[in-house]
This record gives sequence, structure tokens and C-alpha cells, in this order.
Amino acid sequence: MGYVDELREMVGHRPIILVGSVTIIVDDMGRLLLQQRKEPRRAWGITGGLMELGESTEDTARREIYEETGLIVEKLHLINVYSGPQHYIKTEIRDELFLVTIAYYTKGYKGELNIDKSESINFNFFFPDDLPKNIVKTHKIILDEFLSKFYKSCR
Repeated sequence: MGYVDELREMVGHRPIILVGSVTIIVDDMGRLLLQQRKEPRRAWGITGGLMELGESTEDTARREIYEETGLIVEKLHLINVYSGPQHYIKTEIRDELFLVTIAYYTKGYKGELNIDKSESINFNFFFPDDLPKNIVKTHKIILDEFLSKFYKSCR
């Protein structure tokens, strides 16, 4: 049983605050790696997940990328920290949570892309002008900020 499961056992469906990390990976052609997730609704998003006890946000980002893609990332650059009412989620089983998401980007990675079928349907690199329409709402905010403030430095 993981940390969130243990916490839910204690608090039930009441709102909790969870911290997670996501990382935009940029390839040598300037394309962004997106993950087509099983939930919510097969939407595309940025690779990442929730922090485990004892991890830094950078550790979380690296672990989640490796678990979901098989890639090992190098230097992480901070985009921003996202929180607030627009990051409130109520799941299908009535669990309530507020997410604090730390977003990074990197151009340095190594390894072969390998899809973890338990969480993902697909991964694909997209040029910024050709991003899919069905992107997780909060991830679209992160992508927009990255593209407007940091993308040029990755080119």
C-alpha cells in the first residue's frame, strides 16, 4: 500500500493536499514528449506523478519519467509551481484533492522509450504547432507557459 492509499484510509474522501512533479522533455528536433494517459479520458499530458515520502520534487520527476517511459533525464529546469482552486480534483470514487504541481523541462535524456501499459496508451513527440487537442487542462497551462517563456532556450 502506497502513501496516498494509507492517507486515504485515515481521512476517507475528505480533501487532501498532494504534491507532484511533471517534466516536459524536448528532443533534438524541438519536439515535446507527451503521454496519452488511460485516465482521464485518454487525454494527452506531461509525464509525471505524485511525490513519495522522503523524495525531493526532482527525485519525483526523475522516478516518474523512468517508471513511465524508461528514459533517464539529466538536468531539470524549473518552469513554475502550480496550485490553487483550479488544481482541485474530485475523482470518480469521490476522493477530493488539491494538487501542488512542480513543473520542469529538460533537453537531456537517454535511453529507449518504453511504454508502461498500466498507465499509458501511447507516447509521442509533437512540434509545438501540432500538439493534440485533448490535453489535460492543467497541463495545457504548463505547456503554454513553457512555450512562451522557455522554449526558445531549448532550440
